[in-house]
Amino acid sequence: MDPLVASELSKCDDDIPFSPKLHHVHSTWAKTFLSRPDLYFQPETLPEIEKIVKLAHRCHRRITTTGCGHSPSSMTCTSSWLVNLDKYNRIISLDEKTGIVVMQAGIRLYQLCDELANHGLAMPNLGSINQQSIAGAISTGTHGSTLRHSIMSESVLSLRITTADGITRFCSLDEDPELFRAAALSLGALGIITEVTFQAVPEFTLKWQQVIDADSKMLGAWDKDLWTRAEFVRVWWYPYTRRAVVWSAEKTDEPRVDPPRSYYGGALGYYVYHNLLHVAQYIPRILPWVEWFVFGMEFGFSNGSKTQAIQPSRQALLMNCLYSQYVNEWAIPLHKGPEALRRLSSWLNQLPPSDPDYVPHNIPFSAKDIWVHAPVEVRVSNSSNAKPNSRPYLDPTFEDGPTLYLNATLYRPYYRDPPSHERYYEAFEFLMRELGGRPHWAKNFQTTGEDIEKMYGSEIQQWRKVRERADPDGIFVGPWHRRNVLGSGNILFHEEIDAGSAKMPNTTVHFRGAIPTGNDAPKEG
Repeated sequence: MDPLVASELSKCDDDIPFSPKLHHVHSTWAKTFLSRPDLYFQPETLPEIEKIVKLAHRCHRRITTTGCGHSPSSMTCTSSWLVNLDKYNRIISLDEKTGIVVMQAGIRLYQLCDELANHGLAMPNLGSINQQSIAGAISTGTHGSTLRHSIMSESVLSLRITTADGITRFCSLDEDPELFRAAALSLGALGIITEVTFQAVPEFTLKWQQVIDADSKMLGAWDKDLWTRAEFVRVWWYPYTRRAVVWSAEKTDEPRVDPPRSYYGGALGYYVYHNLLHVAQYIPRILPWVEWFVFGMEFGFSNGSKTQAIQPSRQALLMNCLYSQYVNEWAIPLHKGPEALRRLSSWLNQLPPSDPDYVPHNIPFSAKDIWVHAPVEVRVSNSSNAKPNSRPYLDPTFEDGPTLYLNATLYRPYYRDPPSHERYYEAFEFLMRELGGRPHWAKNFQTTGEDIEKMYGSEIQQWRKVRERADPDGIFVGPWHRRNVLGSGNILFHEEIDAGSAKMPNTTVHFRGAIPTGNDAPKEG
């Protein structure tokens, strides 16, 4: 252990455990980034968490908090101290009458959903997976796909957060509302969220239907009933085949009916797809054929096919993420969705003006030799009915109407980067910015902190003020935060810092900080 840490630890006159793990390697779920923290902690009590924070502050060490690492960015990577709350994951109290649940912040969503179901309760909304911790999900703006809900933070009633001085503070909209609005989407930069009070709802079952058809039919229904036909609606759009999967679900009291299974839908389809993507690494122009073949085998080659099932909400709302992937997701106003998809289709398919689906894309980058494979996931949320001054400062949704999320996912077969991902994302982000979009905080966006400053204006400035009060010495900020949300003039530490100085150690060196793991990742010598 570092001599300074050992010296400060010897001054602690208490029996509170301090049990870090050495030589831990942290990675994102998709293996997009790796890092090697100096010390790795899995505290089991609040006094342990507070002790870790106090010692980090005295020893000039930076703290990063992580859950399952599902976010594919370098946000959770560090060369300093890494705290994982998987062992701080109990339900503290649960009121079956009101649905109010108080929980330790490390509980994973699948654990929470199971506990709620045991008491006849459920989460009102879920994203596509349930592996995240509750703290990680709310700290990055996790959302589902429904116009009746906003991001997951809307169901949070109060928080407890351990700030840089090692003191755990309570906050809600009624008590310290500024801290609450900053912490409800904190990006891990204010402190360690330790306790979450959440509003659950009575357990419910969903009857869902999945329809496969031409994307023109989906776009034609956009302003009619596409997003209002059921409480939950989401779309997968396949640009080369110009087809779409529309999934919709409504609450029901009917008995459970499991979704149909096919011989292709399990392991066979998984490995066929994976290996076709691997071949496409070397012959990228086969990707439109791969998309046509895989889509047809999974959903059918003819338009109009349907699949139905009835499942508990904690199962029906989930999807399989399949493989390691880059994910670049943006929020834009809902009414701009058809324009976004049509322009992206014209660009990606290089449609001539004579094509009936052609629209001028006005994307100033060439699509020549750009080949992609994964569908664009299309989802919605709505925070326009939120109470005044209740939204998190960094909420990417729009206050004056419903929000559309476009998710350009690119799979990484056998953890290898797809050949066109940087050029594709450059064009995708140009289009999203032109349509007034904001990136999902947890994803692989490339846009600059200067652009983000313009997107959020006074809201991000207010978030910084609260953040600086909670953590004036910057022990909870790293290179990702400095690059994306602290802004020019608010950078607390330089990228190159002497580890022996009275400031945070460098967290961006290749083998101690975030290590990209794609084709161009540096090799350790």
